[in-house]
Amino acid sequence: MSRLAQKIEEYKVEFRKKAPKEVQEIMIKATQKLKNTKVSQNALKVGDKIPSFTLRDTFGNLVDFDIFLQDNDFVVIDFYRGAWCPYCSLELRALQEINDELKTLNTSIVAISPQTPDNSLSTKEKAELEYEVLSDIDNVVAKKFGLVFSLDESLRSIYNQFGIDIPSSNNSQSYEIPMPATYVVDKTGVIIYDFVDEDYTKRLEPQIILEQIKK
Repeated sequence: MSRLAQKIEEYKVEFRKKAPKEVQEIMIKATQKLKNTKVSQNALKVGDKIPSFTLRDTFGNLVDFDIFLQDNDFVVIDFYRGAWCPYCSLELRALQEINDELKTLNTSIVAISPQTPDNSLSTKEKAELEYEVLSDIDNVVAKKFGLVFSLDESLRSIYNQFGIDIPSSNNSQSYEIPMPATYVVDKTGVIIYDFVDEDYTKRLEPQIILEQIKK
């Protein structure tokens, strides 16, 4: 089992021990419901050219994504739900572990979520991330990638019980969030590798990113 997959499995084991079974069943049903919509089929895929976009960084400054394309041979774009998602936190830290190696391959990582810049800054500092973390307010960019869905109503009260306040995190009442997705794009902005899954517990193993770029 890969390192990230192992950490995810360890978290799942602990979660199953603590969370009431009825809560776990609701969460499983909600994930299956989302899978049945096959919303991931509408997401950008290998061969597609990504749209140009500008987002704010953790200090509120506007950042044009084209700058990353100009300065690198490849860019890894990681869409995550938010710092409140433990699976996202595990993934962001796993990406940090390969950040130095990616730099030697002239590749940058850009993480994107609908969180406000302040919350993105907290995410970056807490996880000690050395790569760029951008705020996609109202999921404007994630919608262009075909990743956005509305969190099932059955989960909203459960998340509130867990102390997860998505509206506050995103400064929005919509409960819209992106499916976790990882893209590797070349210098021209064309996607050379994609990973998108309705199941938020599934994440792309960082080693695969390195293998794809080395090809």
